[in-house]
Amino acid sequence: MTDTRRLVVPLLAALIVIVVAIALDLQNGPPETGIDFHTYEAASIVGIQQGWTHLYDQGLVKVAQQELVPAQRTQPYLSPPPVAWITAPFAALPYRLAFAAWTLLTLGAFALALIYSTSYRGWPRLVAVGAALVPWWVLHAVGVGQVVPLVAAGMLIAWRLLREERDLLAGVALGLTLLKPNTAMFVPFVLLATGRLRTFVAWLSVAVAVVALSVATLGSAGVSGYFGDLSHLPSGANALTLNGTFGLTGGVAATVRVIIVLAAFITAYKVRSSPGMAIVLGALASLVTAPYLHGSDLCVFVAAGWIVWHERPGAGWRAMLVAMWVLASPVVFDSAVGPMLNRWALAELALFAVIVAWAWAGDRLEALQGRALTGSGDAGKHAPA
Repeated sequence: MTDTRRLVVPLLAALIVIVVAIALDLQNGPPETGIDFHTYEAASIVGIQQGWTHLYDQGLVKVAQQELVPAQRTQPYLSPPPVAWITAPFAALPYRLAFAAWTLLTLGAFALALIYSTSYRGWPRLVAVGAALVPWWVLHAVGVGQVVPLVAAGMLIAWRLLREERDLLAGVALGLTLLKPNTAMFVPFVLLATGRLRTFVAWLSVAVAVVALSVATLGSAGVSGYFGDLSHLPSGANALTLNGTFGLTGGVAATVRVIIVLAAFITAYKVRSSPGMAIVLGALASLVTAPYLHGSDLCVFVAAGWIVWHERPGAGWRAMLVAMWVLASPVVFDSAVGPMLNRWALAELALFAVIVAWAWAGDRLEALQGRALTGSGDAGKHAPA
């Protein structure tokens, strides 16, 4: 009871900081509220009214966007078909009500996944979940109506299920990564490298079903239109990529991507007893090597940090994560000292490199540290004969 009472003041202080930070996030919302949901719903309306074979007819999508919200900017629909499918039911509602319901769904799913996956209980759980919502890109993703919070939620749910050895359900949960594959594409494959065959087969079954249904509903013309549109990615979506951060292109960028992915697979096998860290490796490899990303996609980075916070409770790990959290807070982000968007790829790479180093040298470093603290390493050298 005494220990609990001692925690009351710091927990309340942390909660106040979190509430203020979230309030700043809400105050400094995205300049184009609902822009992505606006596109999703327009595409679903095209599918419902014109037939799903026209899902990637960008002319029809543009007209649907203009009819939904005439003042909203239009943009091409480049998401996979399942995004239009899951937003289709919202088309029956007035647009503003539909957008409100969608934001509740995405934010609620992510928050509930945080609650479900954590080992914290009571007030510490409330503070931890609140802290995970503070990084500016979380509420930004919700504000623009992005689907990526559902991807992050799927990762967290799968992590909890894997801890409970419910591998098949974990694979099903990872089916949510199909909503935005470029943000977490390697997670199921990295888990396969750890020996989680049932998880991979479950995810693959979901993926095959989704692909089959997509091909059946789109037809050959729709499939061609989709891949044709992907060859013309939107401008301004490379800030978080190897090109936007380091200026890498062509063969050099391809080589670096291959090295990162191979490091993720090999290291995942090394830490195969910890599926959570394997998920993090797959997620970080996906983010760093993605051909295009937006700031909202960093929700997956939050999910990765959440897993590391729980799996590696050492002071060094916590200090690194807290530093990243502070830099991602709206107070720092909105100031002149806040890192630019393309600097966050460096944070992803830093966390990735630390995990790889820990996996291969962590035991030896901890052993050396233990010897230094106990002085046992040289104890026998100076003993009298």
